[in-house]
Amino acid sequence: MESQFTYDDYQKTAEWLLSHTKHRPQVAVICGSGLGGLAEKVTQAQVFDYSEIPNFPRSTVPGHAGRLVFGFLNGRACVVMQGRFHLYEGYPLWKVTFPVRVFRLLGVDTLVVTNAAGGLNPKFQVGDIMLIRDHINMPGFSGQNPLIGPNEERFGVRFPPMSDAYDRDLRKIAHKTWKQVGDKQELQEGTYVMLAGPNFETVAESRLLQKLGADAVGMSTVPEVIVARHCGLRVFGFSLITNKVVLNYESLEKANHEEVLAAGKQAAQKLEQFVSLLMSCIPPPHSAS
Repeated sequence: MESQFTYDDYQKTAEWLLSHTKHRPQVAVICGSGLGGLAEKVTQAQVFDYSEIPNFPRSTVPGHAGRLVFGFLNGRACVVMQGRFHLYEGYPLWKVTFPVRVFRLLGVDTLVVTNAAGGLNPKFQVGDIMLIRDHINMPGFSGQNPLIGPNEERFGVRFPPMSDAYDRDLRKIAHKTWKQVGDKQELQEGTYVMLAGPNFETVAESRLLQKLGADAVGMSTVPEVIVARHCGLRVFGFSLITNKVVLNYESLEKANHEEVLAAGKQAAQKLEQFVSLLMSCIPPPHSAS
């Protein structure tokens, strides 16, 4: 087994980036499948291919460009990951989450995560945006967690709480901002469940996930959120509902990645506009609360 990254590895990558860009981001955004268009909205952009950056893994999934974009989103200094890494690509979770700790060392204080997800909640329609209130870490139930291994105290405590993983104040701001967007569709809110993938779910699995209280299902996001909370970042996240999960044995519908990307394209602009608008509303972190 490969040895995990050391604190020095994270520092080396952060120092390389800091020496190659004048940008000093406050917010990091991770773009999910088909949502990389957000990076096109970045002004004064400076772009790095993942292959250029020391220690960075490579993104191998269609719909993930594999570029790190520094600049400003609606006036807010940010860094945008155009494409993320997944467990199903064969990466261990400590590699999947590598960028998050690098962002922390760059001075980032807030992480925004986005993903394409299947709708489990019967009220959800394709194209809905779900603000993530909570998550269920299914790989964690079987011993897959990015914090397994020696704890690095310089990032965080051995046993970090996750009951407040998705920042309550930021969620309130998101609801207020959504009203400004003036979209007739309601901003949904719910629980995201992560499976390892890469196959889509069976009918029985989907029914089980629904019974567990999940509203949307995907194959990402949770590991990055766990690591972000471990190292003290505030988090908020959004799922773009790109397909309705098959819950009926009589149904002839099947989920496929091309459809996910196509549905994503139509609704992605709305999510991109929304996240961009949110950037100007994110307050600085509470110094002591």
